[in-house]
Amino acid sequence: MNWKTTYILFALFLFSYALFAQDETPSYTISGYVEDAQTGEKLIGVNILDLRSEQGTVTNTYGFFSLSLPADSVLLRVSYVGFAPNNYELKLDKNISLNIALASSTTLDVVEVTGEAIEQIEEQSQMSRITVPIKQIQKLPAFLGETDVLKALQLLPGVQSGGEGQSGLFVRGGSPDQNLMLLDGVPVYNASHLFGFFSVFNSDAIKDVNLIKGGFPARFGGRLSSVLEINMKEGNNKEWHGRGSISTVASKITVEGPLVKDRTSMLISARRTYIDILAKPFIRSRFSGDGSSSDAGYFFHDVNFKINHKFSDRDKLYLSTYIGRDKFYFNEKDNFNDESFEIGGGLGWGNVTTALRWNHLWNQKLFSNLTLTFSNYDFNTKVEEEDIANNERSYFLLEYESGIQDWGGKMDFDYVPNPNHFIRFGVNYTYHTFKPGAFDTRIESEDVDDNYQLLFGNSNIHAHDIATYVEDDFKVSDQLKLNVGLHFSAFQVRNEWYTSLQPRISTRYLLPGQWALKGSFASMRQYIQLLSNEGIGLPTDLWVPTTKRIKPQDAWQAAIGTAKTFGDSYEFSVEAYYKKMENVLSYKEGASLFQFSNWEEEVTQGQGESYGLEVFLQKKKGRFAGWIGYTLSWSNRQFDDLNFGKTYPYKYDRRHDISVVGTFEWTEKIHLSGTWVYGTGNAVTLGEANYVAVIPFAESQGSSGQIVEHYQDRNNFRMRAYHRFDFNIDFIKKKRTWTRTWSLGAYNVYSRKNPFYLYVAQEYDPDVGASVKKLKQVSLFPIIPSIAYKFEF
Repeated sequence: MNWKTTYILFALFLFSYALFAQDETPSYTISGYVEDAQTGEKLIGVNILDLRSEQGTVTNTYGFFSLSLPADSVLLRVSYVGFAPNNYELKLDKNISLNIALASSTTLDVVEVTGEAIEQIEEQSQMSRITVPIKQIQKLPAFLGETDVLKALQLLPGVQSGGEGQSGLFVRGGSPDQNLMLLDGVPVYNASHLFGFFSVFNSDAIKDVNLIKGGFPARFGGRLSSVLEINMKEGNNKEWHGRGSISTVASKITVEGPLVKDRTSMLISARRTYIDILAKPFIRSRFSGDGSSSDAGYFFHDVNFKINHKFSDRDKLYLSTYIGRDKFYFNEKDNFNDESFEIGGGLGWGNVTTALRWNHLWNQKLFSNLTLTFSNYDFNTKVEEEDIANNERSYFLLEYESGIQDWGGKMDFDYVPNPNHFIRFGVNYTYHTFKPGAFDTRIESEDVDDNYQLLFGNSNIHAHDIATYVEDDFKVSDQLKLNVGLHFSAFQVRNEWYTSLQPRISTRYLLPGQWALKGSFASMRQYIQLLSNEGIGLPTDLWVPTTKRIKPQDAWQAAIGTAKTFGDSYEFSVEAYYKKMENVLSYKEGASLFQFSNWEEEVTQGQGESYGLEVFLQKKKGRFAGWIGYTLSWSNRQFDDLNFGKTYPYKYDRRHDISVVGTFEWTEKIHLSGTWVYGTGNAVTLGEANYVAVIPFAESQGSSGQIVEHYQDRNNFRMRAYHRFDFNIDFIKKKRTWTRTWSLGAYNVYSRKNPFYLYVAQEYDPDVGASVKKLKQVSLFPIIPSIAYKFEF
């Protein structure tokens, strides 16, 4: 009997125990929803506790709870950080439906700085999970005045950025494609605006952010390194409200309110940059004149929309969508007498996601959510040229397109038979269309014989992705709590099937002094891959599927740690982890995106491993709040076709990462915030010596010499360490019907010249009297001040 079989039998025993182990004492169920009394937004993770039996539960993603207790009088306490707790004394002699509205606290000593419920960290079986509330994200210093969710997550232990200003996430030694990013349950395949300097997630439209780095619950699958859940606001169902801002680079507006009070609500949020508008007069005056004109620019825009309808306490319908687009363009035109020449082109990329969800309450213990999803990401670049001379026209076009499109559906169930079990199970299906890159080339002229069009590249690939899961959050005793689950997945492409059974387990054992000892194990499989050059990121990377030649990526991760809450404000945790990855993907030496051959011939697969230690201290409440995070880590890769088969450090292998984050409410009118980060420099490859290679002439006597640069090992050099300090101050003024805020901030306050990339240049050295090679550093951002005007009504 192998370990997987043993695990399956153990899991089946637990699920059977959960379903059939019942107390002989008659019991009844209290169930309902918990919402914000002011907005009607459902609250996630609210703690519901019977103070007499000390049995409790928490609300799910849609604010629903179910608590079964023996027939008796109960005293329920409903509590959530940032809200005044409610107590309910009930006589439990029948099933009770109880919908609860919590009022927001307004005193400074209970300001919400974390979205965690009052269920303390040592009480949770889940480890390697951090929830960052959107209110706290909005208080942090913002690059160019634009609040960014992913940049806030980069300040957490175990999470790294790709480089200066970049919004990508590298979690516990993984790559960006190994992060499952879900917006209202729909995968987002490219999360970048402005070439990676901003993310696509508009903080004004977001309700909560939840990051899982390990110990993955069985309901998640398809990626190796992390799960990022981002849920949009539902829209205020009590009254109309709005908010907006004008920052250094962008403006945005959000409006929400009831279409039918307490039944139907909606939210719409839109933003756009105006870099192109501000730069247009300068470009035209600088590069136009004497029969020529030039234009160039860049902008991004996005829209979030959501509408919800409550048919009854048992049935609710949600429709949400996101549409975002980036565009860079250029055009130059010259006119001379009867001749003209025009060249233009650009880059464009964007996402569209849509989710239609139906919540249904079957009975007081069983809750379901049916979701239909659509996700599309596309990238396009083109160059076109037109030349008119001697009354003859010639035209040239080169266009490239790639992307990925998904249609999907999933059914999820939450079943709460008693306070000791919270069972989740479900199934999902996705139909993928991969567009690995196609070129369109056209040449036209007055001579018809010279007109032609050539289409070449990789054809679309279609795939079916199926998964099912079951998990139980199981309280064995007051000391021991488990989350045990199984995730089964199947992937069909080009008439080939690939399957995987993935066990998951997380444990918590309470030690004396309320210290929690935690451990987790999770295996993951990833059927879709991202082909990416490990460099600065234009969004030209390709999403491709598993094929006969390209195997699915596999990983397992184990972690152990301890956690404790001190008082009611401080949380402390330490975690050590080890992750092993198989069949990770990389381009071969010399290969790149725009190779005209089959993409499968341009890549190689190998192994990866990462391990480390994470320390996290967080102050959760009070006028001063924030955290200190430290990560000690190693991340390596090994490919038979790269680096002579030897193991080498991953480009984003960083030995030390430190983040210090603080927010301070000096007065009701003045709020301060600051962040300081430090990271070991990225690994890069530099030549160590030059030699002359002798190249013989073909079919003749003699030979020639060519200087070749020798590399001993890949990523054999470290850039300088990265560190910077950011600061922000908000001046808030509340008026009778609205509130305005001026935000003044600075990125990289002490103007540290952090390395962006390195290159070798020839320079004359007067001491030597000759030209010598020197290593040069390019730094991107000095101190950058920002200003933003914000308003709420």
